[in-house]
Amino acid sequence: MEPRLNLFDNEFAAKFGKRFAGAGLLVEQSPLPKTTRELVSLRVSQINGCGFCVDMHTKEAMAAGESAARLNLVAAWREAVVFTEAERAALALAEEGTRLADAHTGVSDETWARVREHYDDDELAALLSLIALTNAANRLNVIVRNPAGSYEPGMLAAMMD
Repeated sequence: MEPRLNLFDNEFAAKFGKRFAGAGLLVEQSPLPKTTRELVSLRVSQINGCGFCVDMHTKEAMAAGESAARLNLVAAWREAVVFTEAERAALALAEEGTRLADAHTGVSDETWARVREHYDDDELAALLSLIALTNAANRLNVIVRNPAGSYEPGMLAAMMD
């Protein structure tokens, strides 16, 4: 399967990708825990049906030491006992922030209150930025039909150097 447009080889897309990666680097350097970042990115990518990003975030999370059991349960996190309350709040925000069109209020006050219990302003700003960036990346990859399965941990960071 070939992508409709190779986002890594196209000059404009590569320039955009480097700037986009720069925004992602800010999130990486934030106080938001790496585990939370990967779980949230994985869940957003699952919702959006982005195979490339599901592949990437699963493999990056595993390389960072995340367990297969927790990764396998991200799609069913509400029924799983392997996530902390803070992770559950972040996953709820990620889902509601990704499915904005599904509710006229966007993110519920209940979800917002739960997130505020667990994250300070800097962590929350990073979490919001991560959700927005992941949704944007998903849309780019789904539109061009970027295939999944060949991602290796660290590969995207190496391409952006």
